[in-house]
Amino acid sequence: MQTNFFRQLANLNLTGDLQMILRLTEENSFVLSVLLNNEQCGDEARKLIPPLNLRGTAEELDNGFFESISTPLQSASGLMVDMESFMKQLEEAKKQSALEKEKNDKEKKDKEAKEKKYKEAFQKAEELEKEGKYKESWSALPKVSEFPDYAETIRKKQDEYERHFAPSLFTENQP
Repeated sequence: MQTNFFRQLANLNLTGDLQMILRLTEENSFVLSVLLNNEQCGDEARKLIPPLNLRGTAEELDNGFFESISTPLQSASGLMVDMESFMKQLEEAKKQSALEKEKNDKEKKDKEAKEKKYKEAFQKAEELEKEGKYKESWSALPKVSEFPDYAETIRKKQDEYERHFAPSLFTENQP
């Protein structure tokens, strides 16, 4: 006797383990419980999908088995695959969010450190200015190439200090 039972099961393209329990009842009929379980799905909601229960005589189950199970089992299989895909995408989103937050924190810390370095250098230059050490003040100023955001302020201060250097032949003495 040849059957095509397993070929028809294979044609359903189900993802997961198909569990079937067959029980004979007192009225010479059967109760067939069919459950699809996909362990690859990380979502615990998969456990809430109930088994499909069929009741009938041997002849009724032979004639209508695949018509009765194909749509519900394919839906359950697709749902579990989608749930797993969703879980993976959710995990990836969490990773990206953590990476983005870490990147933003690093950028913020770098910016704060750079601002601190600028303020310290500027403060040192002003202290040297108070002592009348204009050349040292000019040298202590932050570099325009390192702090392009403050280029105008740095250049103004450099010009102010340069006025106190040795007089130039090309400019008038300015106080």
